[in-house]
Amino acid sequence: MASTSQQQQQTRAALKAADAAERRERLRRALPATVELLQSRQADRIDDADIDAYVSLNWLEWHGGGLRLTITGRNVCAQSVPTALV
Repeated sequence: MASTSQQQQQTRAALKAADAAERRERLRRALPATVELLQSRQADRIDDADIDAYVSLNWLEWHGGGLRLTITGRNVCAQSVPTALV
């Protein structure tokens, strides 16, 4: 039987994982709009914490003082675009 301390640690770990998954999903949904801001040279409108998260997820990368979409980021964007009904 797990002790109360172990149960609390497991609960905290589960909550932390759920928070991370929720944040990742929010970022995934926001990525196409973020790309539009980058393309229109409005990167200042992107939250710094979101930029850090995108870079850690390898969806954006710094290149020559600017941000650009990575191959992984392109794939994430492509998956979030709804496909046309046939």
